[in-house]
Amino acid sequence: MPSPHWRTPVVVLICSGIILTLSLGTRHSFGLYLQPMTLDLGWSRETFAIGLALQNLVYGIATPFAGMVADKYGAARALVAGTILYALGMVMMAHASTGWEFSLSAGLLVGAGLSCSGFAIVFGVVGRAFPPQKRTVALGICSAAGSFGQFLMLPYGQTMINALGWQNALLICAATVMLIVPLSAALVETRKAAETNRQSIPEALREAFGHSGYVLLCSGYFVCGFQLMFISVHFPAYLIDQRMTPETGMMALALIGLFNIFGSYVWGWLGQHYTKKYVLSTLYFTRAIVFAAFIALPLSPMSVYVFSAAIGFLWLGTVPVTSGLIAHIFGVKYLATLSGIAFLFHQVGSFLGVWIAGYLFDATGSYQVTWLLTIALGVLAALINLPINERQIVRPAPAAA
Repeated sequence: MPSPHWRTPVVVLICSGIILTLSLGTRHSFGLYLQPMTLDLGWSRETFAIGLALQNLVYGIATPFAGMVADKYGAARALVAGTILYALGMVMMAHASTGWEFSLSAGLLVGAGLSCSGFAIVFGVVGRAFPPQKRTVALGICSAAGSFGQFLMLPYGQTMINALGWQNALLICAATVMLIVPLSAALVETRKAAETNRQSIPEALREAFGHSGYVLLCSGYFVCGFQLMFISVHFPAYLIDQRMTPETGMMALALIGLFNIFGSYVWGWLGQHYTKKYVLSTLYFTRAIVFAAFIALPLSPMSVYVFSAAIGFLWLGTVPVTSGLIAHIFGVKYLATLSGIAFLFHQVGSFLGVWIAGYLFDATGSYQVTWLLTIALGVLAALINLPINERQIVRPAPAAA
């Protein structure tokens, strides 16, 4: 039975973009709560960092399973279930009074909810909705929408915190996230049209992990997660430590989101027109240069904003290129599953980036060691993407019934 005529590729792309705007934009605003929550509740920064580090770890671990559910039963069902968990977790965050309650709500529930409403689930549908010659650009536009969410939701969240307090801000943002539920109707697929082979999920996993390029790609994604979540969670607090205002930190993260709107599209376009592994390597090496320049130069509001614009342009450029490369090599039938597993590596990096930064700050009173580690990992990621074999796997067509 054909899909309703209104679910065109353009509609799928628009609704997918709004879903990522709400889901990822809200997630990136959690760093704004570090200062007010730790001060009001008497927590250490490590306590807060552990909760968000757990969120990233759960997000990563659950994403491959969410991808399998989406590939088998449909992305819309995964989105609805995940959105409910996401909103419930934020409501519980607002009422958390101890570290374990924060870890349960912000960590376990929100992390599980994100796994069903993040890039892997949405990209699986978008990747199947567009032909190969337009796929990476479409994924780049989707990534840009997620970036717009960061630009939109950070001022939204900071305004709510300033006007109503952090508890009420969390409750309002939880209600906002629930808008994903009606939008998920556009991501219902007929499914069978996308299937060009009879490969099972276990066969697809064996094929992917037997491919050295997939393992290298996942390893580079680990570095991406480490870098991004260190900045997302700790950068506002780092700037306050340097005697800057909370609004400076909010504006810095918002600028990252704004410039990522352009960067995601540009890197997606580059990945569509040039060798994807070289595009990824260039992106990671450029990030390392930007990090090094920021900590080497004198700190001022202007240097913060220039850094935010530069790193924002590089922020999620890895996502459409990585997913596009996976689709190119392995096909789109299990794109959500394979992208989800790659994202698990990303989120292990995110977990370590958030937790190690909090631990090192409490141990040394500074983020300096974490900055240096972030630079070194960027150079490493640039190098390990170079040997990836990009050749498409050609499988025999299924025999006619």
